[in-house]
Amino acid sequence: MKASDLFVKALENEGVEYVFGIPGEENLDFLNSLKDSKIKLILTRHEQGAGFMAATVGRLTGKPGVCLATLGPGATNLVTPAAYANLGAMPMLMITGQKPIMKSKQGRFQIIDTVDMMRPITKYSRQIVNGNSIPSMTREACRIAQEERPGAVHLELPEDIAAEECVDRLFEVVGYRRPDADDLDISKAVRMIEEAKMPLILIGAGANRKRTSKALRKLIETTQIPYFTTQMGKGVVDARHPQCLGTAALSDNDFLHCAISRADLIINIGHDVIEKPPFFMTDRQKVIHVNFFPANVDDVYFPQLIVVGDIATSVEHLARHLKEKNANWDFSYFKRIQENVKEHLSKYFEDNRFPILPQRVVYIVRKQLPEDGIVTLDNGVYKIWFARNYRCYHPNTLLLDNALATMGAGLASAIAAKMIKPDKKVIAVCGDGGFLMNSQELETAVRLGLDLTIIILDDGGYGMIKWKQEGMGFDNFGLDYSNPDFVKYAESYGATGYRPDSVQSFEDVLEKSLNTHGVHIIDLAVDYSLNHSILNVLLKEKTCIL
Repeated sequence: MKASDLFVKALENEGVEYVFGIPGEENLDFLNSLKDSKIKLILTRHEQGAGFMAATVGRLTGKPGVCLATLGPGATNLVTPAAYANLGAMPMLMITGQKPIMKSKQGRFQIIDTVDMMRPITKYSRQIVNGNSIPSMTREACRIAQEERPGAVHLELPEDIAAEECVDRLFEVVGYRRPDADDLDISKAVRMIEEAKMPLILIGAGANRKRTSKALRKLIETTQIPYFTTQMGKGVVDARHPQCLGTAALSDNDFLHCAISRADLIINIGHDVIEKPPFFMTDRQKVIHVNFFPANVDDVYFPQLIVVGDIATSVEHLARHLKEKNANWDFSYFKRIQENVKEHLSKYFEDNRFPILPQRVVYIVRKQLPEDGIVTLDNGVYKIWFARNYRCYHPNTLLLDNALATMGAGLASAIAAKMIKPDKKVIAVCGDGGFLMNSQELETAVRLGLDLTIIILDDGGYGMIKWKQEGMGFDNFGLDYSNPDFVKYAESYGATGYRPDSVQSFEDVLEKSLNTHGVHIIDLAVDYSLNHSILNVLLKEKTCIL
């Protein structure tokens, strides 16, 4: 069997359904092997888009999404998606081509050391030097990509190796149970929780598993301990739960942080320090770290107890020992904070000024999208308001990046989400800056016949950096630009474009887009001018004495 045929069979053996990417001449054997495979090739318009799509498949399925690029510039375009997947704990396999390694025919043309380039930003990066090793290397790469903590892996397939004849052999995909936490650590955790006066539960991205979600609901309902989430932990437990305090979308200075700073114990379930810190520890506060892996200790995070093992099982053990609300606990302050947070989150939900406020966008999107609809975000100042104000009712229904926090991923992520969840309504919310970084993937979405809505929040500048620039006392400089006519831009790709001129017209076109076949772009003028005044109000009003 030809090595490239064997590689495709090994991917089929792993359950791969899609390969996203742009082939080059070094991939032609592999491309030909895909032709008769049940794996579908999704030709993208940029390798970066392919990588973001593959990472999103990994995020939503728990199995490695796969992307393909040629050598040199094709491979370097996967660097950002590699970091995106690796920091965001999304299993992804990158396959890149290379010139023949047995005999050079073009000197060093286009050749860089892709394997070494990928090594610092992946969990595993190897060159295939023998076709017979493809099955074992594919199995190992996929195993490592899925193993906690999940992330990106890379295999380089040289042109001459792809054409080799080799033995047809595959390795069985063998699953295993993650080990349980030590009984003594569980007992210590139970004792710390029972002795606390004001414990809080923190839910992070690592808890975004079906079993863990179910176990957490039981723990919270049994103990009545209030909880809050990180940005990437939103939706693990329904935000409508009476014990939900909200999301730590800011590093500090939000009303939610009053509750965090008053808590004497935080039960940290599934968070690690790669995601932007949801709180800053003090010597007064104790933290229990519950995760698949030990804590990385730094100045921000230094837990007093580390419980390592399968998260769902650890939470189930805690729920079994903490049978009911402890008389030692007092959650009255947290309840007052909860009401305070709700009051301030809703303050601009009915504001009809135009250009529209980001808080109003959040409210309208939540109102019109079904409970299990999916929102993907690019990166910009609006991400704070979605993270803070958007209520998630199901896991993985708000796909944002709070690890690498890269621009350019929102549209590609929405395309992959719609492919994996075709029965769900999907909205991509992008800033005008982030959208144009990978806007060419509109052609991919139209070609695939997807039903997709993209909201472009149009402010004619890099809004997040302008906000920071103003907040640090600098002059407004170097961050403004002009945009194309996004309606005509959409139409040039075969999509439908809208430019609402009021809040009501935005609501109307959003409803129409969500219920009409095809790709729809809404060019929405947004007003970020209140960002500072809203946060200044927080600083003034947040006395933490209620």
